Amino acid sequence: MKGKPENRNFFDLKKQNPFNAQKFETSGTTVLIPYNRRDYYKIWLTVGDSKIHYADKSIDITQPALILSNPLVPYSFESDTEGRWGYMCIFTEEFMKENDRIKSIQQSTLFKPGSDKVFFLNDEQLKSVCNIYENILQELSSDYTYKYDAIRNYINLLIHETMKLQPTISASAHPNASTRIASLFIELLERQFPIDSPDRELKLRKANDYAESLSVHVNHLNHAVKEITGKSTSIHISERIINEAKALLKHTDWNIATIAYSLGFEYPTYFNNFFKKNTGVTPLSLRR
Repeated sequence: MKGKPENRNFFDLKKQNPFNAQKFETSGTTVLIPYNRRDYYKIWLTVGDSKIHYADKSIDITQPALILSNPLVPYSFESDTEGRWGYMCIFTEEFMKENDRIKSIQQSTLFKPGSDKVFFLNDEQLKSVCNIYENILQELSSDYTYKYDAIRNYINLLIHETMKLQPTISASAHPNASTRIASLFIELLERQFPIDSPDRELKLRKANDYAESLSVHVNHLNHAVKEITGKSTSIHISERIINEAKALLKHTDWNIATIAYSLGFEYPTYFNNFFKKNTGVTPLSLRR
């Protein structure tokens, strides 16, 4: 069963235009969005039966729902409902940082990995959310000089409306906590790659970084990952960084310093030592 592909132009955010919004409607077309990487936050309203899959659970959406997507948390989405409709807005963290009241949307409890991301709406809440989206679309199409400032305010309002809602409980979870945590960690790790631009630096570099993002103690994370996979959190991270380093050395013309910085190393020397320790050769030797 093939699904209708996403509108790639809509999702192609640029530095000079780090926000987009749309209203969508489907007419019986099956929609299948596989797990993949996204470099933006998404707040979307969907009306019509569907299902969303995360690393640790799947959620049946049987009534209007507001869904929040974090670029660090992968998901897949499927629906074959005729007449499904809704709204969607996407934006980068830099876009929201233009608002002095928001230091980091990543720190918001609504967007943290491991938090609830699907919120069901009653008729009154649905009407309120639709009105906010219509105002966003109206501003986006206007020539108003400060329209993006107005849009940020509407997004803040949308976030506050979401905070008032009760999260869904119709989720099928993994059978135990260790499986759930290990699955989240692996998905979050893979979410960091590939590094496809010198401007995109690896954000999560150490076990503590992942533990903080998953809202668990690092010892708890290490125990769960080792129990389920047989390898420590640090080994998983090191192996994935090494694999990415090899790919960048072989398939790009980036200099070694650029690769080091993009992989989160403060100095190229640290990267050289790390690479040689784990592979037995220097980055330059591998490239040659």
